[in-house]
Amino acid sequence: MMQKTVMMAVHNDPKIRPTAMLVQIACRYNSEIYIGTGSSKVNAKSIMGMMTLGLDAGKEIEIMADGTDAALAVAELERFLTSNSEGIR
Repeated sequence: MMQKTVMMAVHNDPKIRPTAMLVQIACRYNSEIYIGTGSSKVNAKSIMGMMTLGLDAGKEIEIMADGTDAALAVAELERFLTSNSEGIR
């Protein structure tokens, strides 16, 4: 199990759609991937689950992945979540 805590930098701008992009990234991997904030933890491959988290810039989140490509998944999600909004258009 890989686990990493990151400070979210992407902004939840409707033009950018970071939640949908995060789900698309997570779906590229075979590992089970979860995103957690506080006491909530959801499947990162579920758009509905991810929408319930209300991810905003400045929020501390936990990325958790378990499987053969867990390290790659966590690294890519960390890059995405900690990038500024200019880099993800």
